[in-house]
Amino acid sequence: MTMRTASLLLVAMFMSQTGDAITIRPARSNDPTTVRMRVLPDGDFVATGVSVLALIGYAYDVPVNPSPRLSGPLENRTRYDIDVKASDKRVGAQELIRQLLTDRFKLDMRVEEKTVPVYALTVAAGGITFQKSATAEKDCVFDTGTPSGCHSFRIGRGHPLDGDAITMDDLARYIENWSDLPVVNRTALTGLFDVQTDGWRPMTLPPPPPGGNPPGFAGYDDLPTIFAVLRPLGLELKPQQATVPFYTVAHIEKPSA
Repeated sequence: MTMRTASLLLVAMFMSQTGDAITIRPARSNDPTTVRMRVLPDGDFVATGVSVLALIGYAYDVPVNPSPRLSGPLENRTRYDIDVKASDKRVGAQELIRQLLTDRFKLDMRVEEKTVPVYALTVAAGGITFQKSATAEKDCVFDTGTPSGCHSFRIGRGHPLDGDAITMDDLARYIENWSDLPVVNRTALTGLFDVQTDGWRPMTLPPPPPGGNPPGFAGYDDLPTIFAVLRPLGLELKPQQATVPFYTVAHIEKPSA
């Protein structure tokens, strides 16, 4: 194999500094519906069709849509299939992805705490109406590609709040992808919950794909606001000030062959 062929394949398999065996390849498909991240029962991590932005979003709890909380030289078009044979099966998915970003993408991330306007997710006066999840945290399987995966939401028009086993932190982070302010969890509710709602009208939209038509809010005009969607759940978004982390990517590379 020539160096040029190796470069085009972008296949990288080696033992990382943590002892994990890592394989990174160009994604077999760029279809966004095939994007999936999961931790297997043996502790290994498998991702298909993921962008670096998606990896950073999950690893650092920041929105995957453009957000002032994440800046730097990032692009969202190149997608990868990733396989990590974890040497330490006790490492959680977020920490494993952070190690992957550091080892293979040479990510240098700067963090600054700022006090800014936010929406505080709170419990309304009447209390919540949704139920605890039938899944216990100890039985959780991280898998963004299945409806029953913990800490993930089903895909639907208007981004319905639809998950079988989610925390209030998960809910706040998910809403922030389409809100005009950061969202912080102030509910004091712990554990996993089963939540289902209809879709809602986004406050912000992501940029169009290269060569694509700009997205329009008109396609969501018939949907309720997020405030109206949360009300039947016994939840509210209240404008407040809060200190939240802002991340700047100082350096990142494509994984070398």
